[in-house]
Amino acid sequence: MTKMNKMLGTLALATVTATAGQAQEVSNDRFKDVLERGVLRVGVQGAFKPWAFRAPDGAVQGIEVDLAQTVADRMGVELETVVISSANRMEFLQQGKIDLLIGAMSDRPDRREIVGIVEPAYWTSGPTLMAKEGVISSWDDIEGKPVCGKQGVFYNKIAEVEFGADVVAFGGNTEAKEALRSGKCVAWVYDDTSIAADLASGEWEGYEMPVDTVFSNPWGAAVPLEEKDGIWGAFLAGMAYNWHKEGTLIALEEKWGVKPSPWLAEMNESLQYDDSYLEN
Repeated sequence: MTKMNKMLGTLALATVTATAGQAQEVSNDRFKDVLERGVLRVGVQGAFKPWAFRAPDGAVQGIEVDLAQTVADRMGVELETVVISSANRMEFLQQGKIDLLIGAMSDRPDRREIVGIVEPAYWTSGPTLMAKEGVISSWDDIEGKPVCGKQGVFYNKIAEVEFGADVVAFGGNTEAKEALRSGKCVAWVYDDTSIAADLASGEWEGYEMPVDTVFSNPWGAAVPLEEKDGIWGAFLAGMAYNWHKEGTLIALEEKWGVKPSPWLAEMNESLQYDDSYLEN
């Protein structure tokens, strides 16, 4: 039996469930295709530091690239990163230009109708603040104070209604951040991933992300919709599970200088249990 057939056989046992004495058929075409091709094509962002961005030599690097590499390594194939955008990422998956998407995509019901979003989520994002170091220590510190925001973003309402801030909304993020830099606001309210990307850029020395997010939007890796309940989807779900259980995501936070996420820590802790019985 070939190595590929052994892997397929093992995965089939893990993903095919019996119902009333009949086995549920699942698709395994994508898994076989990747093994036979010897290359895993993964869609990642190209300018979203530190999740996926260009190195000085032009290569794509970052957290999501490292996650993609763990999948390729587990399969014993080469990794090919394909730069996608938020506008075309699901289309690339539908058209077969990529096998897997790890592209900073939040998990939404409308997207689940188009692509197969893998569970568990591998990251989350939500509203937080960026401010000069030492100025803000809690959300309560923005009450009655001017906070910069972007027009039309619902995070503004959270800052106003829940924490009593006086939000000054600008047409774009660039204007809002420059207003923060010039001292017109005590903080900028926006998505924590974007703020983390700014802090990682090296252009915001002396600034910090001092508070945790109010709530979290999960990010999911995605496979073609028809593969979600098949072997390919099950294999990737297992990978995502192990990213949490084995501490891979926490290690990548440290590697890429991202502020530790309470959500990732909770996920890691919740998956720690005694599995020694599996050895019996």
